[in-house]
Amino acid sequence: MANLTIRQLRYFEALATHGHFGRAAEACAVTQPALSVQIKELEQDLGTKLFERGARQVRLTGFGEEFSLRVRDILHRVDELGDMARASHDKMVGRLRLGVIPTIAPYLLPRIIANLSQSHQELDVHVRETLTPRLVQELTEGRLDAAIVALPISDPAFTEVALFTENMVLVRSDADAGTPVPDKEALREMRLLLLEEGHCFRDQALSFCNIPSSLPQEGLDGSSLSTLVQMVGAGIGVTLIPEMAVPVETRSASVCVGHFRNPQPTRTVGMIWRRTSPLADHLQQVADIVQQSANDLRAEENI
Repeated sequence: MANLTIRQLRYFEALATHGHFGRAAEACAVTQPALSVQIKELEQDLGTKLFERGARQVRLTGFGEEFSLRVRDILHRVDELGDMARASHDKMVGRLRLGVIPTIAPYLLPRIIANLSQSHQELDVHVRETLTPRLVQELTEGRLDAAIVALPISDPAFTEVALFTENMVLVRSDADAGTPVPDKEALREMRLLLLEEGHCFRDQALSFCNIPSSLPQEGLDGSSLSTLVQMVGAGIGVTLIPEMAVPVETRSASVCVGHFRNPQPTRTVGMIWRRTSPLADHLQQVADIVQQSANDLRAEENI
């Protein structure tokens, strides 16, 4: 059997992940024919098929499933060699693969990127915005270096660094401006609009209201905070959003914002990375910049 190449393994992993030649080629920044040729050569070298090709999707064969597990481990080890080289520098250089959850990314990420660009000019930041379970999976598999999430994650495989705590606020229609903010008992009787399942912010809102997550909710399960706020402005119900989202999400909606009585609902935002990462010291530097970015954003909003 001919020697397999790292390039072939990376193309294989991309195709296994995306299940589509076009999307896999885009993820690898190559043309689809170039990726197809490498996959075909890989299958020829192995003497067996790795994928079942359909009209719109490709799927791993039984052997492909087993092969995928080994490939993921090999590529993880290869990436660790690169991480060891980067860790030898005084500060982080090269590629930083950073994950962020959707209820943080639109509001804090621009400030983080600006501050990282200023303090780490040789850093090439790649951002992945998705839900917490997916970020945890990709961190575990070595496809991300770190992620900004709501804590706790409570996984012994990760280092967790708490960065800041922020309040959750109530968004109501403008018609409710000047009326008392309901307590959580009253909130349970209202039409509460929530993010769809999978968002940790949904679970935090339900927890504050003492509503079981398994209990069906009448209203709207939105994919973004923006959708929820616009629906509140249309008079459909009420919703909770993190304080950092207020300036962006309420500027074009007919809504009012209210703060709950103490103890107010809060969330703790932090950064996580693998405990075994050679970049741990550098990632702590990045975490410090994320924390400073949050402080800068708060100071700006209070002006």
